[in-house]
Amino acid sequence: MKRRSLLLGGLALTTPLLTPTPAGAAAPASAPPSTAGLDGPLTNLAHLDFLRQDVTPPDQHGHSTYRLADTPAIGMLWTYAEPGPDGEFRRVGGGAYDPETDTWGQGAYNADDISRAAVVYLRHWRQTGATTSRDAAYQLLRGLTYLQTADGPHAGNVVLWVQPDGTLNPSAEPKELPDPSDSDASYWLARTIWALGEGYAAFRATDPDFAGFLRNRLDLAIAAVQRQVLVRYNQWQIIDGERTPAWLIVDGADATAEAVLGLGAYVEAGGGTTARRALRQLARGITALADGDVREWPFGAVRPWALSRSVWHGWGAQMPAALARAAQALGDRTLLGPAVTDSAVFTPWLLTSGGPDNGRLPTRTDRTQIAYGVDSRVQSLLAVADASGRSGFAQLAAVTAAWYFGANPAGTPGYDPNTGRAIDGINGDGHVNRNSGAESTIHALLSMLALDARPELAALARRTEIVERIGAVTLEAENASRLGGATVVTPPSAWTGESLISGAYVDLPAGAGLRWQFPPADQPRLVLPVVNLRPGVPARTVWRSDAGPLGEVDHARVGTQGNSPAPGALLPVTLPRELAAHATELAAQATAGEPATVDAVVLEPLVSRLTLAGDGRSTTLLRSAARTARTAEVTPGGTGPATVEVYDAAGVLRAQRTGTATTLRVTVLPGGFTLVRR
Repeated sequence: MKRRSLLLGGLALTTPLLTPTPAGAAAPASAPPSTAGLDGPLTNLAHLDFLRQDVTPPDQHGHSTYRLADTPAIGMLWTYAEPGPDGEFRRVGGGAYDPETDTWGQGAYNADDISRAAVVYLRHWRQTGATTSRDAAYQLLRGLTYLQTADGPHAGNVVLWVQPDGTLNPSAEPKELPDPSDSDASYWLARTIWALGEGYAAFRATDPDFAGFLRNRLDLAIAAVQRQVLVRYNQWQIIDGERTPAWLIVDGADATAEAVLGLGAYVEAGGGTTARRALRQLARGITALADGDVREWPFGAVRPWALSRSVWHGWGAQMPAALARAAQALGDRTLLGPAVTDSAVFTPWLLTSGGPDNGRLPTRTDRTQIAYGVDSRVQSLLAVADASGRSGFAQLAAVTAAWYFGANPAGTPGYDPNTGRAIDGINGDGHVNRNSGAESTIHALLSMLALDARPELAALARRTEIVERIGAVTLEAENASRLGGATVVTPPSAWTGESLISGAYVDLPAGAGLRWQFPPADQPRLVLPVVNLRPGVPARTVWRSDAGPLGEVDHARVGTQGNSPAPGALLPVTLPRELAAHATELAAQATAGEPATVDAVVLEPLVSRLTLAGDGRSTTLLRSAARTARTAEVTPGGTGPATVEVYDAAGVLRAQRTGTATTLRVTVLPGGFTLVRR
């Protein structure tokens, strides 16, 4: 369960405490996930069913739900699941467990996961017609709306945590913001809107009475967003010299995107003028965080957080999916442009440079990868493919989804279709978290539902091994040779409030320098020093390689702090000249002025690539950061003819051919990507 509080703590992977859980039922013994049985449906709801729990809550003022008097038990969902000493999975709550009171510091169940699990069951019901999934969605939506505060000054907001007996816990330990959890807009309010919107669309024809109840509760949630968030519509804030929207839910395009998914479904199902206005306003706020280009950070991405120019994270990054849904619901294709750029320019860079990490902040400082981050990319690529009609994005979704089948840093399946379990994540060193909590299960299942609906993509996703990855390389400043008084600084906390320093940084007083040495490459590379830019602080560094000068960095070239949580901005700055292929040395020297701060240097090949293999076939993705078309040689594995598809920087297919040669020479358009499949 990812929330902004985790971001501020450095995007640590959430894991349950290893405590006794007498209230939790046991599941079958754990085993490493396998990809056996892939010939049938990938979606298996067994583990999600295991996490579900019907609860009869005590009377609590301001909280009720649909037909509570007739059916007092409502649907809840355990937050975590972990294998116990006997190998069987046990359901676990959040925070410290008190066996005397059978309570958790946070709670057993939470609105974040209940809402998203409802979306899984809704989509499964609509895709397969399974009445068991309809019934599960019905119960979870009843439980979710019980957590919504129905009256008073916080009407429409949602309590996050619930104890095993159904007692609400609005002020959890450890504390989260807002506190109490229903006192302001939140991630869980956004996700409630997502579930209610899709719930109304699903039930309006089969159960109009229940759909009417969901509509009333959704309207209550929209009203909460209007008075707490959209009251600031068209107001802007300054973040390190740039204007960002002040009307996003918790200042996040990520949280806002999940609300937009629900509003889009609601509007398409007949939602009224108020919902359409809220959808349009929130979507426009998301578009305002599109930034960078194929050579400049963040490489065309829609940034997730309005308070930082340095942060992108994989979890919750459904901004392109939300914009695609809004564009279709509102008939407004102007909303689609940033989503297309994110998909065509940023995502190929992400895949070739390491995959959907928890945090590029701005370097790969949190390389943990989880199902939430993978699914967010998969859903976004598929939504943009559908809205734009550009099939290359769907193929990129399959390349991303290969993570679930073993194309990941651990080389192990992240989802088991035989049990319906997903691992809780893979650390940067390849260590696998074998717990299988609600969030990972939910997002893995959302991906599997999407693949089951597109069998051709499911087959493409079964490239289960990373054969080759040639992408960005990070050189740490503290590992360079230091000259003339350069000093390594290890801060007490790597988190600055708006970015994450990659361990330590180096201060360069005037005349001091750094020198890195490395092997030559087979192509030129962009050079992006990651430096702390500070307004009004005269500092400058000059950069050169053993092949010639590369350019200068003005460390004062940034605007005023404004509402940014920290002074200065830790940002990659692209030097004007490229590093020659034969270069083996890079140097930086500070000129007159205040000390310059250097965290790292990123070397980005003009053509990066990722090759996946499995099932006797292979897929190679090439991505270009060049200004002109370039050619590359690809030796695809497998047998038979290879298909080459060349896409431009907007994801438009520009050329297609087949070839039977062992090695193929292919074109990569400037800013575009090329796919080679055999």
